[in-house]
Amino acid sequence: MEQGWKRFLTENDNAVLAATSWAKKQPFGLGDRPALLIVDDYYAALGYPRMDILEAVKEWPSACGKLGWEAIDRTVGVLATARQSRVPVFFTTAFGKRPTPWNRKGAKAVAPRGQGPGSYDVVEELSPRPEETMIEKSTPSAFQGTSLEILLRSLNRDTVLVCGEATSGCVRSTVVDACTAGFAVGIIGECCFDRFESSHWMSLFDMNQKYGDLIEVDEVEEYMRRVSGS
Repeated sequence: MEQGWKRFLTENDNAVLAATSWAKKQPFGLGDRPALLIVDDYYAALGYPRMDILEAVKEWPSACGKLGWEAIDRTVGVLATARQSRVPVFFTTAFGKRPTPWNRKGAKAVAPRGQGPGSYDVVEELSPRPEETMIEKSTPSAFQGTSLEILLRSLNRDTVLVCGEATSGCVRSTVVDACTAGFAVGIIGECCFDRFESSHWMSLFDMNQKYGDLIEVDEVEEYMRRVSGS
């Protein structure tokens, strides 16, 4: 996936990467007790039915459109593998009851008028199961003000595999907090999406450099099968 962000790196950026020992040379590594965390894959982030982003935002102002739905389709397979491999699955959605700038000012999308799914319902393609945990959050991070860290530790998890939206917002803040809490972090880039292409790619670049390892769908599925039952 590195080709995606290379388009947005300046000549000076590339020179710095080549010159500094700070630049990441090897993966940080993952543990052997992962959990899968699917961040904010709800209808308001995508638009419904499926359509291009310029059409979707007319009724769903925070929608990411068709590229988001393509990420959802890839997430379906990752989720199926996690379930088959007995990897614990967590979902997040917005919002809790605590006032935030989002729900005070109405900055987030509301569901279009008429029939259809709720704005903050996880998309049907991913349909959380009763035994899977739903985290209702009031901040960008899935960790802040929630029980997520306690739940992960109670399950003896050492690794968090993160995907969802927006790459530059809720995914990034969740990844930073997971790293800060001492978890190994895998970022499933093909299952992340954003409204802005540049934000998506540069956020993946930053997260991979600093907080976790960017991991592709086939790699994460093989990894989950390998550690199944650990």
